[in-house]
Amino acid sequence: MITYWCRAAWLPDGVAEGVRIDVEDGLIGAVAVGEKPSGNLLSGIVVPGFANTHSHAFHRALRGRTTDDRGSFWTWRERMYAVAHRLEPDSYYRLARAVYAEMVAAGYTSVAEFHYLHHPARGGRYDAPNAFSYALVAAAADAGIRLTLLDTCYVAGGFGKPVEGVQRRFDDGDAEAWAVRFESFRPVGDLVRIGAAIHSVRAVPAEQIPTVVRAAADRPLHVHLSEQPRENEECRAATGRTPTELLAAAGALTPNTVAVHATHLTDGDITALSGCWACLCPSTEADLADGIGPARRLADAGTRLCLGSDGQTIIDPWFEVRALELHERLASGHRGRFDVTELLRAGTAHAASGWPEVGALAPGRAADLVHVGTGSVRTAGAGGPGILYAATAADVADVMVAGRWVVRDGVHQTVPDVARELDREIGALWS
Repeated sequence: MITYWCRAAWLPDGVAEGVRIDVEDGLIGAVAVGEKPSGNLLSGIVVPGFANTHSHAFHRALRGRTTDDRGSFWTWRERMYAVAHRLEPDSYYRLARAVYAEMVAAGYTSVAEFHYLHHPARGGRYDAPNAFSYALVAAAADAGIRLTLLDTCYVAGGFGKPVEGVQRRFDDGDAEAWAVRFESFRPVGDLVRIGAAIHSVRAVPAEQIPTVVRAAADRPLHVHLSEQPRENEECRAATGRTPTELLAAAGALTPNTVAVHATHLTDGDITALSGCWACLCPSTEADLADGIGPARRLADAGTRLCLGSDGQTIIDPWFEVRALELHERLASGHRGRFDVTELLRAGTAHAASGWPEVGALAPGRAADLVHVGTGSVRTAGAGGPGILYAATAADVADVMVAGRWVVRDGVHQTVPDVARELDREIGALWS
């Protein structure tokens, strides 16, 4: 057992001063408040590790490269496809390792990877049909982050359309073939779990959605939902239903379902999502001009909220957490739409990705800790829970995952020069 003394720590009932945390075998053994300093000192504020509930790791290669014209979500998608065309399992491993290291250094201790890059660009299949999946598992293990690999079914190029171009890399043929490959995936490691995903109602025909739901069973089931008005219009034209109504009819809305974005919803859609999760990705939704989703209305209707970095325009959980509130302020004209407890809960909602034991500094919970400094020009003077509105990824000093320090003094312990790794791998993809 190792004991840490925290000047301040965000416990389940709020920020407390003088907190002792005992860690043993990857778990928090005991927490005590009001004790004098002893043992290992953490002089800033300690918070639970953040959960990145929606990630496309390879999108990191697009940062700063899609802003030279006005464009739209759909023109942005063409550049994303260009990167997807160039990746192979070995290059994806190297890129994802650096991206996941960037995430841990920012304060994330788990990531749900919405993974749909499955097959060779030249056509056919790899000898190892889950080669990309295993590459991502290895990347996350080396970066020291918990991974939920969401194997994604993507078998159509739109309503009534076949896949084309680079989309063939995503396509298993149909949902049954996808399910066979999905069930054959057997990752090894204490920090990896698997789930399933329906890419979108555009990419999985309605009659095949139940196959994905059955394969997911009691594991997490994620889906892109109503990110763009065009998606809703095409869905209504093809099926007479909204995307949410289509998923509900297929039995895809369960307590394990995470609706990603959930931006353009009807009143009926919001009601139907009660009991599910909704994952908002504020930095990406702003970058792609998706719009501001009805987060407060979803929460009030009984939908649990979580957050993701999605397109990696920014990898900063502190930004995503406060943007949940700030975007609501812009949309509503009112402040205080979410209190700090709700914001932290959304930012640490590891249960949405199948890690219910993670996300709180309490006895018996996983020892995932983020120690943030309070002496920078950003955090100086910020007190208690106000740290959520002050800190950025640059203020993270130390990160513990499952009882092991992965970041110390701002330096990742296995990828010490994350910027150099990112620069090299992204440069190679674009050269």
